[in-house]
Amino acid sequence: MEDKIPTITFTDLETGQTEELYVLEETVLAGRKYLLLTEDPAGDADAFIFREEGEDADDLTYCPVEDEDEYQAIARLFEELMDDTEFIRE
Repeated sequence: MEDKIPTITFTDLETGQTEELYVLEETVLAGRKYLLLTEDPAGDADAFIFREEGEDADDLTYCPVEDEDEYQAIARLFEELMDDTEFIRE
């Protein structure tokens, strides 16, 4: 039986539109949880790094990592966790 890749649904609070992204990996660094997300888990799809914000599991927010130093640290960590992955920031 093939493992199902977990997904997370994002809702744009302004438009109400939703988008489902696949969770490729997750990790914790300095007490903060990070997710590696993609629109398509197969092949060389774009990937996005998001940081979990909030205390209550019912009211979590995921924010894209925009700080360059934070992004580089998390990208290196995800590269170590996923042997066949290389991050190229565009």
